[in-house]
Amino acid sequence: MASLVRNAEASLSKLLSRPWNRASSRHQPPATVSATLTRKKPVEDATLDLNSIASLNLDHAHSRRLVRSAFTHLQQQLDHPLYKLAPPGIRTEEWYEINFKGQEVFCKCWMPKPGVRIKGSVCFCHGYGDTCTFFFEGIASQIASSGYAVYAVDHPGFGLSEGLHGYIQNFDDLVDNAYEMFAKIKGRPEVRGLPSFILGQSMGGAVTIKLHLKDPSEWDGVILVAPMCRISDELKPPAPVLKVLTCMASLLPKAKLMPKNDLAELAFRDPVKRKMCDYNVISYSHRMRLKTAVELLKATEEIEAQVDQVSAPLLILHGAADKVTDPTVSQFLYENAASEDKTLKLYEGGFHSILEGEPDDRIFAVFVDIMTWLDSRSSSA
Repeated sequence: MASLVRNAEASLSKLLSRPWNRASSRHQPPATVSATLTRKKPVEDATLDLNSIASLNLDHAHSRRLVRSAFTHLQQQLDHPLYKLAPPGIRTEEWYEINFKGQEVFCKCWMPKPGVRIKGSVCFCHGYGDTCTFFFEGIASQIASSGYAVYAVDHPGFGLSEGLHGYIQNFDDLVDNAYEMFAKIKGRPEVRGLPSFILGQSMGGAVTIKLHLKDPSEWDGVILVAPMCRISDELKPPAPVLKVLTCMASLLPKAKLMPKNDLAELAFRDPVKRKMCDYNVISYSHRMRLKTAVELLKATEEIEAQVDQVSAPLLILHGAADKVTDPTVSQFLYENAASEDKTLKLYEGGFHSILEGEPDDRIFAVFVDIMTWLDSRSSSA
């Protein structure tokens, strides 16, 4: 098996050195295929004991849960506006649900402080390699402070949910898992009958679009932040290369053979905030698994073919200088979606992580845009 993996890696490296990949590197990496956060050194300000815990094998959920528990306090002390300006009084709850595949799925909610009327629910889908227990904690608190009940789940194989870390056997399993979890959540007494919205970021944007297409009447509005919904022609591997990747993925689906890029460098414009990515200790930071890469490519192709069926009220937010997901892709989605109510906001100079990695004033400007949009649609829903 070891020699098979070595031979596969050599073959893949040869394929990825073809002109299509060299051309893409002059513009942006095929991040929907291969970019991950990379922790290259011990976590700054963490003790030796904590760094020892952070170095655990995170393939399985029990290790990721241990590491997250050890680092929660340190994360909350970060000098980031999502933490230091967190609104007071937000109520949180964490629990696990068993999904249709028998996996434990981590769920969390953020509720407005007592006495604040709940306007509606916002369900969140996180991006590739990520979790809803790091920067999204601050994002959710900001949204909850405006009167919304916010709910999120970690996709199977990511964060605190069960499943092999970073492994997507079938992209539609992520969609079906989110559909099942959010159906349960929307039946909770505190939000039953209220307007419901869904927010997807990066790969979570692809999950969100497919959730909407699965049941177009299910949501009162869809918010997409730097969505992974189409791969530009210059980044998409030629059909013969894709065929070889697919074949290799069938033989070695869990193998970590795809090249990787430092997503923090590409996604965070603010260098101080970029360093804080090291504290996202349960992010998937290895080479992408072959089957995962194939599934992400497949999902974007399916979405590209169906964007004209997107019909929900739609808010698309994207950094104009994003080098992870191309902002022209969001323009493509905006122009081709069937939605009568649709808004596209491109933020000049903005990188991929416009809610986490931009200067403070930009981050809160994006929040204002989100809350203004939500409020105008929750009052009319």
